[in-house]
Amino acid sequence: MTAPMQPGSQAPDLWSRAILRRALKASLATFHRETGYPYASLVTIATLPGGAPLMLISSLAEHTKNIVENPRASLLFDETGGLGDPLEGARVSVFGTMKKVDDPSARARFLSRHPPAANYVDFDDFAFYALNIEGAHFVGGFGRISDPGSDDLTTDVSDAARLIEAEAEIVEHMNANHAGAVALYATKLLGAPAGEWRFVSCDPEGCDLVLGETGLRLEFPRRVTTPQAVRRALVELSQMAGN
Repeated sequence: MTAPMQPGSQAPDLWSRAILRRALKASLATFHRETGYPYASLVTIATLPGGAPLMLISSLAEHTKNIVENPRASLLFDETGGLGDPLEGARVSVFGTMKKVDDPSARARFLSRHPPAANYVDFDDFAFYALNIEGAHFVGGFGRISDPGSDDLTTDVSDAARLIEAEAEIVEHMNANHAGAVALYATKLLGAPAGEWRFVSCDPEGCDLVLGETGLRLEFPRRVTTPQAVRRALVELSQMAGN
């Protein structure tokens, strides 16, 4: 499960964006191609650098067949696990259109977050799809409701080509050479339990960490668009964590 954010700790749009970035799974709703009824299924999730939800799905799956006929879809991201009353927890539904993605960064980002997918990513029937977000509905508990727009949930990466190109190298470097700092990010800055946390992705606004079934989002002190700026931000965060 993901680590839920404390109620009131962020504005709804920032909270919603963090939920999407932390997510490892979501419920996907498509229109069934034969009955027309909504069809819900479980999918594993990563994000593109700009924040669009990313899935690796098989053409043999019902949801993929539905998407081919009608690309309109919705994803429910749920952070209510472990609560006595799930309705007090945070969740966000995003909707838009699904599009097949053929991008090396998509493959690298998904496999970094979901290593077991390497066992089937090259099967002929599997492909990456991303949801082009058109709108959302956020509920952070009773009385905390908003409708973030697509701009509230995504990140402008038009000026971050160098960062995106270097992302896989940054991820590998952080896990191979700075595992201690990554662990401190999780425990000291985000209040997570100790463990072998992995650095799985970064973008102009922050980075993402994973341990087992838990995803975390760590915001950078400032927006970054180059590998050098990422390094400076990570060093600063390391110092904040007491490393």
